[in-house]
Amino acid sequence: MKIAFIGKTLAASLGLLALFAPQRADAQIPNIVPEPWVSVGAKDGDVTYAVGAKFLNYGAELGVGEDGAVGVDVLQFLPLPAVSPYVGVGYYTEGKGVSLSGGVQINPTKNLMVGAGYNTRRGINGQLGIKF
Repeated sequence: MKIAFIGKTLAASLGLLALFAPQRADAQIPNIVPEPWVSVGAKDGDVTYAVGAKFLNYGAELGVGEDGAVGVDVLQFLPLPAVSPYVGVGYYTEGKGVSLSGGVQINPTKNLMVGAGYNTRRGINGQLGIKF
């Protein structure tokens, strides 16, 4: 049941990202436009969600973790050409407290980002995003 729900959520997210993916604009300055993503994961049998954005090698993620805890993580990215590892720290409600996170995002195409990470409050997660 939960695996099917995660699959449907990822499919819907991919469809929305494809629908709203921007067209190339040569006038844009690279790394100045935020790069948004959605994330779906699992922790202790609970499905977890997050939305995030990267801007100038910093990022923020708003997530819903286990037992409905809501929190924000601040991320620092290491700027490499195709791979961007990151680490972060955040705070979650419902008595969950401080969270630590880490992972990697890669750019298989010019406008697509995929990633995988781990958050102590949201567990293992997959990420899908777009680059403008």
